[in-house]
Amino acid sequence: MYFEPGKTKHNLPHDPFKSCVIPRPIGWISTLSADGIPNLAPFSQFQNLTFDPPYVMFSANQKTTGLRKDSAVNAEQTGEFVWNMATYELRESVNITGMEVAPDRDEFKLANLTKTTSHIVKPPRVAESPIHFECAYHSTTRLPGNGKMGSVDIIFGKVLVVHIDDDVLTKDGLVDVLKIRPIARLGYYDYTSIESVFQMEIPTENEGQRRELLRGLEGRPE
Repeated sequence: MYFEPGKTKHNLPHDPFKSCVIPRPIGWISTLSADGIPNLAPFSQFQNLTFDPPYVMFSANQKTTGLRKDSAVNAEQTGEFVWNMATYELRESVNITGMEVAPDRDEFKLANLTKTTSHIVKPPRVAESPIHFECAYHSTTRLPGNGKMGSVDIIFGKVLVVHIDDDVLTKDGLVDVLKIRPIARLGYYDYTSIESVFQMEIPTENEGQRRELLRGLEGRPE
């Protein structure tokens, strides 16, 4: 089958588009409003953009009311946000913070999560999460869409601080993904978690090229 979004019908029970772009890492974003009210929300359209320096983005569709998401507004107004890693152990809390509530509701309290102070930015981190990025807001790209929820704010931020719990590092100093079990979004109401890992190294024509390629993939050594 094939269909043209917005032009022809797919004749399926649900739109399959999001189920084709999988798995999608979750941007569990904490912010503060201009009045200092904490906000925490998950976004399934999140990604890193580059590594030197590191930048990330999260994509926030509008609310069911047609208003912009609090996370996007807060990041723009205060210039800061924090990404918290969403894990299988925290899946229920992540889901609760996805509720559409009034801007003056604190989702940390709603999901019974603990706030911990960030080092540089003002928004708090989720203490129960094993990895966090403190980010400085860079810019917003807004894409128009259909209906109340179709338009989207793409928020870009520069990573200022990376926090990694020592407990999720291997003895070789690598992030232990299987111990963390990050969750990712699929389509519909479906999620997945990482339960297996395999390695592949891109072929190169000589050792010098290999070293440069690895430096580009893993970042420059400190």
